[in-house]
Amino acid sequence: MKQDRFLLGILVGIAALVIIALVAFFIRPDGLEYGEETTPEGVVLNYIVAIHLKDYEKAYSYLAEGEYKPTQDDFSQAFMLNYVNPASAGVEVLESTISGDKASVQISVLNNASDPFSGGYRSNDLASLERQAGQWKINQAPYPFWYYDWYQELYKQP
Repeated sequence: MKQDRFLLGILVGIAALVIIALVAFFIRPDGLEYGEETTPEGVVLNYIVAIHLKDYEKAYSYLAEGEYKPTQDDFSQAFMLNYVNPASAGVEVLESTISGDKASVQISVLNNASDPFSGGYRSNDLASLERQAGQWKINQAPYPFWYYDWYQELYKQP
């Protein structure tokens, strides 16, 4: 009889922990909110938030105009076809360096592990921006938020 009460206590405790975990999961804040667009850091953060929210039209609006800028369809398809897949990456936007109409923003990308037996890894990289018509626009960002052939001349066979 004593063992039945002990087992019942353990099961009730496990059920309580599961309920608390579910409540905490569903009431947690999302944390993905757009910020200001007047600084290079704000533009990079908003670009990343738009990508995570799958608002590719808004993300595309942060790209700089350039000779080999991708079309909006090519940009969106790179994410939809998983050529670029930022779903398993966390980002911390750090500081920026501004020199005239050019800026670089330091970004720390945390890549989650692809299997349960290895740990994730963190890499530091830079996003490059330029001021166009008074607004900061991105002309290069680190993977997994950027496709390698954007702003690159396409190869043409001779």
